[in-house]
Amino acid sequence: MAASLNKVLLIGNLTRDPELRYIPSGQAVTSFTIAINRTYASQSGEKKEEVSFIRVVVWGRTAENCNEYLKKGSQVCVEGRLQSRSWDAQDGTKRSTTEVIAQNVQFLGRPGGARGAESVEPAAESNDSIFEGESTKASSKKGSIPIADSELRPDEEIPF
Repeated sequence: MAASLNKVLLIGNLTRDPELRYIPSGQAVTSFTIAINRTYASQSGEKKEEVSFIRVVVWGRTAENCNEYLKKGSQVCVEGRLQSRSWDAQDGTKRSTTEVIAQNVQFLGRPGGARGAESVEPAAESNDSIFEGESTKASSKKGSIPIADSELRPDEEIPF
């Protein structure tokens, strides 16, 4: 079997306040979009800037923490995996999206007063593995909130 890897690491700023919802089982899910800037030189040498907008989905206790401590303009480092899904819209058209399912969200800096984000303690330490060979204890830096595998949910449970 061929090797494969689905891992994303992004740093950007929230484009608006996070949106918190609860699925029928009571599990919290927060979504937000981050803007990521890229500066480059065109063939003519002119400096250009490009912005990408990436949707992020966070589950469980981390979702609640993100909703509480992040706001529009907050800078975050998101580590996770890409996920694509599709659905039929109310008007009958087929829709699809690709988003990042966060496994770790680290709050960075305090642009515009990020509601105390730097004082957030990570989720309780456990022996659950986030990545193969890495425990939540290894990822529990101040401002970093790891997500246990048990908090990740399949596509059909995403309420948006």
